[in-house]
This record gives sequence, C-alpha cells and structure tokens, in this order.
Amino acid sequence: MSGKKQAFPYPGRFAVTEDQSDLYARISHSRTADEVVQQIELLILEGVLRDGDRLPGERDLSKRLDVSRPILREALKELETRGLLESRHGGGTFVADVVGQIFSKPLIELIGRHHKATQDYLEYRRELEGLTAELAATRATDFDRDLLTRVIERMRGAHASGNFDDELEADVELHNAIGESAHNIILLHTLRACYRLLTQGIFFHRSSVFGAPGARDRLLAQHEAIYAAIMARDPGAAKAAAQDHIDFVAAAARDAERSGEWARIARLRLQQRDRAGS
Repeated sequence: MSGKKQAFPYPGRFAVTEDQSDLYARISHSRTADEVVQQIELLILEGVLRDGDRLPGERDLSKRLDVSRPILREALKELETRGLLESRHGGGTFVADVVGQIFSKPLIELIGRHHKATQDYLEYRRELEGLTAELAATRATDFDRDLLTRVIERMRGAHASGNFDDELEADVELHNAIGESAHNIILLHTLRACYRLLTQGIFFHRSSVFGAPGARDRLLAQHEAIYAAIMARDPGAAKAAAQDHIDFVAAAARDAERSGEWARIARLRLQQRDRAGS
C-alpha cells in the first residue's frame, strides 16, 4: 500500500496524504492474533481507520506488526467475522461499513417518510454539535488543529470558486474533524452516523439550504466562527457558535420545506384553474 490514505467512499471525506509508517505499532509482547485484533479494533474505534480504508498488504502489515503471517491471517479472519473488515477478491482488505450499521435500513426509511424527524434530528444534532465543539476547544491537539486548518482552507477555496459540491463535501469533513478533535469515541461515531444520514438526503437536501439567498456566505461565516473558537481554545464560544449554526440550518430547512409546499399548492391551484377554464 502507498503512503496515501484511500478516498472515502461517500461524501464528507476527501483524500488526505499522510505517512502511515507508524500507524501500525510493533507487537511487543507475546505476538498473538488477539493482540493484532485489539490493535486494529482500537484504530477503528478511535476513528483512525474509517469505513473504506484499505489495510496494507499481508507481507507489509505482518512486518510492521512484527508478527508471523499465519498469526496475521488469523487476526484478519477474526476481524472479518466481527464485521469490522471485509476482503475484496483481488483488491485487498478494507475497513467495513461499520457506520452504516448504526441505523437499520427499515429505521432509515421510516425516518425519511416523516417530516417530524427532521426537526428532531436537528434538535439532537444541536446538542451534540455544541458539546463536541466545546470538547474540541479544550482537547484538540496540534495535529487536530492542523487538520481543521486544512479543511477550513479547502472550504474557503471551494466557496471562493463557487464549487458547490466541494463546499458541501468540506462542510461535512469539517464537522467530522471537529468530532475527531473532541476525542470522545461515542460522540465521534454517533456524529458520523448522523452525517451519513445527512449526506444521503434522508432529512432534507443540503442543496436546498445552501441554495437560499445569502446562505452560502452565512454558512461559511458560521463555520469560520466555530473554527476560530476552537483554535482560540474557547469552549463557551465554540459551543455557542456550533449551536447557532444548527439553529440557522434548522430555520433554513423549515423555510425550504415551507417554500416547497407553497410552490406545490400554487401549482395545483394553477392546474385547477386551467382545467376549469378549458
């Protein structure tokens, strides 16, 4: 495997170049399959390895871990049994779609059919995002801060160029990076599940929020405020900025839904008048 991290298989992640030479630590004790399993499990649990990431080849990984290839094969097989890894014929071993399993398919479809879920989702996210930004302002390491800076710079560039898709992608990635900076694994995976539903358009189409007059400028300013507060290590300001952002998104989603309903009713009225006059 090269030193480049694989591209995320769904919106909200852009390719990042990084050296993975020290990602997999040498097993220093009895060198059993259980120790290999534990190390890779922790990398997934802590969000270092994400859905779709490709593990190094067997020879390379066994060398890095300093274990025999039979021990490594046993560990990888156990991780596959646990649903954490998946093998692709001729393509290697990848981290499985563990985030997508947090919400079952029937529940996702049920949520998508009922508009009340949208406001409940945003209410839930408001509290989570506030807590996450608050923790990130307190706990973010220099590495976290570097990543946040890279993401916000990408967001600025996409905004300036008018690249709508890149701006949407950077939006989710910034929230992911803030979640990682909070260093709370339960928050991290819960938020990733929430963002997965958002990128799939389960609650509302983000394009309807971004497309409102002046919304793109306001959204960028809100993200800048969250970023600035975290970089300033101001947890109170970070929490307030994150919750203000979700309040705006909730209001924009309501306005978009209302405008869509008004348009639907107006269209039906026009059709009825046309029929009545024919």
